[in-house]
Amino acid sequence: MEIYDTEEEQVEALKRWWKENGTASIVGLVMGIVIILGWNYWQDYKKQRSAQASATYDQLLKALDEDKKESADKLAERMQEQFKGTEYAAFSGLFQAKLKTQQGDFAAAKQILKTIAAEPDKQLSNIARIRLVRLMLATGEYEQGLQLINEVDAKQTSSYSANYDELVGDLYVALDRLDEARTSYQNALREGQPSPLLQFKIDDLTAQEKLANPK
Repeated sequence: MEIYDTEEEQVEALKRWWKENGTASIVGLVMGIVIILGWNYWQDYKKQRSAQASATYDQLLKALDEDKKESADKLAERMQEQFKGTEYAAFSGLFQAKLKTQQGDFAAAKQILKTIAAEPDKQLSNIARIRLVRLMLATGEYEQGLQLINEVDAKQTSSYSANYDELVGDLYVALDRLDEARTSYQNALREGQPSPLLQFKIDDLTAQEKLANPK
């Protein structure tokens, strides 16, 4: 570290330092201020956007509760446009897909569910995918439903494995592949909670086989 004997030397040293480092210091200071202001703006923007999404979502729930389907559909559409990528938009999409299904617009419902199924939120994506496969089952797209389930990453769906196994069983029944259906149902029963409906499906398969092959 340099030691200066006089004030003049100190002043000259400061001048030299400023000449060599002043511009960089100013740029660094300005950049720091910009980053701080930008971060604060982004945080405020996210809070405002979340508040707006929450308010719109509340309106949607109220419209659904009052059975105002047209209003609910429009609010759900607004959620998709203005708050895309948020959980509010995804949940709104699930409601909208249900409305479209009730209206008989299966193509629109499927497209909405496909979009949500592609979301990074694994819980929402699994819920949407399961509903999509159920809709495929209802519209006779059995092979497509099986293919969609086969494409699922098992590591990301472990908590929904019983749901998927039961759906696979339903699809196999629709395809008259009863042995495979029973295996899937048994897997679902083993992986999930005891279900009277699931047990009924297994018993029904046994009853069908007895009728088809009487002794």
